[in-house]
Amino acid sequence: MQQASKFSSLLQLFVLALSFFIFQPFANASEEENFNVGEMIMHHIKDAHEWHITGPEHGGTSLYLPIILHDNGFKIFSSKHFYHGKEVAVKANDSTTYHYMEGVGPAKGYALYHEEIYKLDNIGTSNGQPVYVLKFHGEHPRNASPTDLSITKNVASLLFGSLLILVIMLSVASFYRKNGAVAPKGLAKFLEPIIIMVRDDIAKANIDQHKYHKYVPYLLTIFFFIWINNMLGLIPIIPGGANLTGNITITLFLAFCTLLVTVFSGNKNYWGHIFWMPGIPVPMKIFMIPIELIGILTKPFALMIRLFANITAGHIIVLALISIIFINKNIAWAGLSVPMALFISVLEILVAFLQGFLFAMLSALFIGAAVEEAHH
Repeated sequence: MQQASKFSSLLQLFVLALSFFIFQPFANASEEENFNVGEMIMHHIKDAHEWHITGPEHGGTSLYLPIILHDNGFKIFSSKHFYHGKEVAVKANDSTTYHYMEGVGPAKGYALYHEEIYKLDNIGTSNGQPVYVLKFHGEHPRNASPTDLSITKNVASLLFGSLLILVIMLSVASFYRKNGAVAPKGLAKFLEPIIIMVRDDIAKANIDQHKYHKYVPYLLTIFFFIWINNMLGLIPIIPGGANLTGNITITLFLAFCTLLVTVFSGNKNYWGHIFWMPGIPVPMKIFMIPIELIGILTKPFALMIRLFANITAGHIIVLALISIIFINKNIAWAGLSVPMALFISVLEILVAFLQGFLFAMLSALFIGAAVEEAHH
């Protein structure tokens, strides 16, 4: 009974913290204007140049990330300078909207609009201060964009996740290096069954038994990268997290890596079945060649979309369920939306592991088909 009571208290604390962190930045705005569900969801899942923790979107507690621009040389400054300038929108005669900016410090001459950085136009001075302009045609800026090499939230999360994987794996490797083939302890005891699962149930089960060894390191890397970053990505429902594996650029890169490994591992039998399929008439061979070539690209494309869609959809569903309370402006809806959101959040823990497993397994399946020898 004591354990059940303790679990219930922890659950209540989690729900309260979840609701506070998600919607505290929007609480003041929702009192004055209609609650914008789409804006709130995009705020939590999109990339950003600051790591927002709590409080209002601009002016709360945030970690401001470095801005690195290449525009006639490199310019480096904090993203904090983008959020402390004055802005006045003025309609011009040529249907262009001019946003007059008073830049601050090193950011003078640049503006951040919907997380895109634009170069401002200097149109003169006012009271001895330069006046910078962001020009709009309709809702889209017309200004030039410098080359943006900034450390965004997703980039920072990528670096942190990669460092975490290195620390975990090096510590496990160090344990076996010091103790040899002994019963594992601590972190090694937890990870050894997972590593063996990837080796036996993913690599060995889908790749030729004489060739699978050299692909185990790659499969382990993508599995743990996706799994650990998926787990870190469960925090995007709180402002302090990043949606790394829900970023299609990351899933595209992972799928491209699998494509490269598959293509460069392909043997004579693999390419023969693509360019000159045995056992079918010549006219059909000519017809099938472009289809087989397209198939080489559609396989990694499916990997990319599956990971991106599943991770992003989970975050959107949780946020949309909690939004029901604010849409209806009635706390009684929490009795329905919060338990459902909590259920989806717990389900996301399983999905985080499952997506890493599926990505690694399908990669092994594609590699296995590329290295398979001909059967006579």
